[in-house]
Amino acid sequence: MPEKKKILIRIGSLRHGGAEKVLVTFLKNLPKDKYEIDLLLNLYSGKYLPEVPEWINILYLHKGEMITTNRPHEIPRKAARVIHEKIVKKFPKLLYKNKLKNKQYDIEFAAIHGMRDEILGSHLSSSKKIVWIHNDLSEVKGYTDAEIRKFFGFDKIMVISEKIETLFKSLASNKTEKDKIIKIYNPLDTEEFISKAEQPGGKYYFDLSVPTFISVGTIFPQKGFDRLLKVHKRLLDEGFKHNILIVGDGYDFENIKKLKSDLGVDETATMLGFTDNPYPYFKQAEFYILSSRYEGFPTVLFEAITLKKKIISTEVSGSAEMLRNGELGLLVENSEEGIYAGMKQALNHPESFEQYTEKLKSYKIPFTLKNSVEKIISVLDGL
Repeated sequence: MPEKKKILIRIGSLRHGGAEKVLVTFLKNLPKDKYEIDLLLNLYSGKYLPEVPEWINILYLHKGEMITTNRPHEIPRKAARVIHEKIVKKFPKLLYKNKLKNKQYDIEFAAIHGMRDEILGSHLSSSKKIVWIHNDLSEVKGYTDAEIRKFFGFDKIMVISEKIETLFKSLASNKTEKDKIIKIYNPLDTEEFISKAEQPGGKYYFDLSVPTFISVGTIFPQKGFDRLLKVHKRLLDEGFKHNILIVGDGYDFENIKKLKSDLGVDETATMLGFTDNPYPYFKQAEFYILSSRYEGFPTVLFEAITLKKKIISTEVSGSAEMLRNGELGLLVENSEEGIYAGMKQALNHPESFEQYTEKLKSYKIPFTLKNSVEKIISVLDGL
């Protein structure tokens, strides 16, 4: 039997983000007889930790919950973590000698773009290096063309949408660099969404007499929940009765919660926080809305499509691709005005969404969990 390939995978934590979910779904579907995997987390934390297969060795720099506030008693621990991460990034030999026990890896894998420098700065010159890009970096602050070009230091660059693929190809300076770019749709488990949607819902009960718009995601500025709430207020003031349900947690949670109160919409907008199973809420709500400022390939739209929801989405990387240029849902301008126009159409002319409902009845998603996993395996095996 051939020797197992030794792989080091790095990611910040396994909290409730799209990239984290995708990574764990991929790991759950890997053949354990082919690989020996060390998963190195900056922080041993997150809802997906229990789902990591037992044969994968989890290592970490820190343990405990993510510190998202600046409360005085938490600052020393937060600072200690940051300093530690900076030291091992600047002096990788320390990390490889101590934490990784001088292990020689065949492949080192940055599971998110934020781990670029850690993997490219690896102490191991002989390992092959891969990165998985989940965001349209042209929209991410600080990522100039020169910064994005640094990713060509990897042997393979896995991208998750046509828009990201186009961006990288436009910055490639020769055929060798272009050949490093591989588009692979995210491995996601449709059966899981469908079965979980049938489970009983949680503590929020819908008022089914008025339309409800659900939005699910990590509470970051990128997701545009501030825009969603401002539009919600504007439409209420115009006499359009409806509810908003935001499902998720993140460092911007308190700011969005305060905005909700400041706008005076606490009665009609609910922030559910994090839940293990958002899918029963998907099922009950009439509309799914994506209000993001930017994305890579919004996996939550894949979930909304699978659950046959009436969808409104801003035009971000991946949304036109997933919604087949507006065949499966309403694409709106990436602005507050765009979100307003889309929601107003849903409330004023709900019948206009029947065309999408009809299309979704017979729509088969063109990529599968099996295909995506097999394609990633072929990348690993080809290195």
